[in-house]
Amino acid sequence: MSATKAIRIGSVRCAGDFILRLRWVDGSVMAVDLSEPVRRLKGLRPLRNKAVFAQAAKGEGGHSVVWPGDLDMGADRLWELALEQSGHHDTVAFIRWRRRHELSLTQAAEALGLSRRQVAYYASGKHPVPRTVLLACKGWEAEQRAA
Repeated sequence: MSATKAIRIGSVRCAGDFILRLRWVDGSVMAVDLSEPVRRLKGLRPLRNKAVFAQAAKGEGGHSVVWPGDLDMGADRLWELALEQSGHHDTVAFIRWRRRHELSLTQAAEALGLSRRQVAYYASGKHPVPRTVLLACKGWEAEQRAA
C-alpha cells in the first residue's frame, strides 16, 4: 500500500463466513476476518446474518466497505485488521502511534530522525518496523508528555 495516498479499497468480495477479500488500489490483496467485531459490536449485529454480510460492497471512493442498512467500516480500520491478522503487529503499532499524535509521514520522519521514505515503507507494511523504531516512538511520546 502506498503510504503517500489515502488507504483505499479497489474491490471487495465476500470470501466466506465473515471474511472479506479486499483488493486495494495499489493492487495488493488481503483477506480480513470480521467475525470478532461482528460478534462483539452491537452496531454490526445485522451482519451476523450471513446473507446480509455477503452483500458487502465498496463504499464511495473506496474509503469504506458498505452493507445494506447504512452499515459501513472504514478502509483504514480494515487495513489495520488485515495487517494484524497477517502478523504485522509492529506495523499496526507504528500506524497507531502516528494516528494518535496526528503525525504526517514527514512529521513522523522528523520526530524519529528517519527519512520520509523509510517512514512510508514502515507505514505501508512494505518493510517491517524494527524494534528500535518502536522504542524511539515510545521515547518521543515520553518527551512530548514531559514538555
